[in-house]
Amino acid sequence: QVQLVESGGGLVQAGGSLRLSCAASGRTLSSYVMGWFRQAPGKEREIVAAISVGGVRRYYADSVKDRFTISRDNAKNTVYLQMNSLKPEDTAVYYCAATMKSLNSATYSRLQLYDYWGQGTQVTVSS
Repeated sequence: QVQLVESGGGLVQAGGSLRLSCAASGRTLSSYVMGWFRQAPGKEREIVAAISVGGVRRYYADSVKDRFTISRDNAKNTVYLQMNSLKPEDTAVYYCAATMKSLNSATYSRLQLYDYWGQGTQVTVSS
């Protein structure tokens, strides 16, 4: 069993930056594919980014490419999401998720393939 706890959310002005962290306990994250998802009010949860076990492969939603960076530090059992050039439309609750399934560019965005989820952290971007 893996417990995931997100942190780093908050209120920021458009154009600003935030770094989200996802700390794991219970198991080492080194064997898990990790993803960041977000859910805005009235909308479905959607993929933001995902990173492979070794950190070599990274996947991004088109809406965040060139602005967000996902990374992982397996020694610290933590995954990060660096968010730059934030826009009001990035406002959402951000969740991290983990799975031991082997994902690829066609499947990393599928919520149902992730087995463990954090409780979420709120990100609000003001205009």
